Parts: sequence; C-alpha cells; structure tokens
Amino acid sequence: MTVDRTQALPAEPRQSIELDRDEALRLLGSVSLGRIVFTRHALPTVRPVNHVLDDGCIVIRTHETAALTSHAQEADGSGVVVAYEADVIDPDTHLGWSVVVTGYAHLVTDPDELVRYQGLLVPWMQQTMDHAVRIRPELITGIRLTAAERVAEADSPTGDS
Repeated sequence: MTVDRTQALPAEPRQSIELDRDEALRLLGSVSLGRIVFTRHALPTVRPVNHVLDDGCIVIRTHETAALTSHAQEADGSGVVVAYEADVIDPDTHLGWSVVVTGYAHLVTDPDELVRYQGLLVPWMQQTMDHAVRIRPELITGIRLTAAERVAEADSPTGDS
C-alpha cells in the first residue's frame, strides 16, 4: 500500500472550537448530504444520504429493502439508535465544520407526513425511495476547525526597563 502525499498538509496548526446546539443545527440545515451510522450484524455501518432538517429532526428517505428500513421497522417503540454526521471541510486548508447527531430513528408512518417529505426531499439515487426515517436528536455535538491563534510571546525583550 502506498500513501499519496500530492496534497501537502496545511503548514499552520488548526484548533477545534465546540459549537453550541443551535449553531450545530443551523450548519446541519445548511447542507443536504450527510452520513447515517447504524448497526448491522452487530457492526457499525455508514451510508451517505441526503437529508432535510424539519422542526429539529433529521429526515431521510429510504427504500423497502434498505437495512435501516428493516431495523427501524423491527425496533420497539423507542426506535433504533443511530448517529448522523455532516460536514464541510476544505480538503486543502482543512478548515470547516463537522456536526454529529445521535438519536433514535423511527419510520414515518403517517401518510400525509410521508407525502410531505417526498416533496421536500428528492432522492439523489436512481431508486424508488418510498419510506422516510425521522431521527430525533438526543445528543448534538459540533466543531469548527479554524486556524490556531498565535500566542504572543510573553515578556519579549524590548530593551525598556
């Protein structure tokens, strides 16, 4: 295995700044693509999906044979635990943000809600997406990656006494 280092890492150090819940949700709502993480055969599984943020919940569309659909159908009333991550990080500067939501996923069963989400969320895969899954956040975390602030040298010699 070889490592491709054609893209040099940024010379300046980075710092991670925690986002509050409102800012994390605002950023999550500003993008339409993320990754859902759920358990399949007792192991973590990650899938890229598009989403819409609706009243503080993340909604994705899915299809009948999707693993997440069957897990959500089999779950008891509490839903199935999932994580959802979205980010915008510049590949050259490594600046940007990342938000992770952990919560419970439920199938949307109300026909009127399902029709509404089908109108709001157009699938980007060429496949029939006749189900929707709503994720109710329990934990929302986020970070903003910024250039590290330089620390001024304390007591630098100036010649003054």
